[in-house]
Amino acid sequence: MKAEKTIWVLGHKVSMMKPSGDYDMVIGETPAGVSGPPPHYHEEFSELFFVLEGTMEFMVDGDIVKVKEGATVDLPPKSLHTFKNASEDQCRWVNIHSPKGFLSFFKDMGIPAEEDEAMEKSVNQSIIKKVIERAADYDMHFNN
Repeated sequence: MKAEKTIWVLGHKVSMMKPSGDYDMVIGETPAGVSGPPPHYHEEFSELFFVLEGTMEFMVDGDIVKVKEGATVDLPPKSLHTFKNASEDQCRWVNIHSPKGFLSFFKDMGIPAEEDEAMEKSVNQSIIKKVIERAADYDMHFNN
């Protein structure tokens, strides 16, 4: 399966895939030390991460879970979660949301990978503000 488009989203390089089923799928690369989005939950989406390379650290409903290469973490609807690469090496992962619909978040918030300084632009305060303001449009809710 070939990537539809590669972008940077909040410090993560994300290749958007086009699967045939009722789910969205991306392949991500997280540089060493980079955190994910603020802790959030989805009302409707189930989410799964499959770590292809490295070790990712997830916070799921207050518990810290280390997910090593070859392992997965399931995030059912309403589970409060975030993630980070706490290691000194890049991590690669697959992220799946079901049903389809979350891919629009990546498309709308991402910076095309071919742009100069795309990674830096993806963590600019204006992007972070946009993510926070529009998160609910993508079934992404912060625990206030």
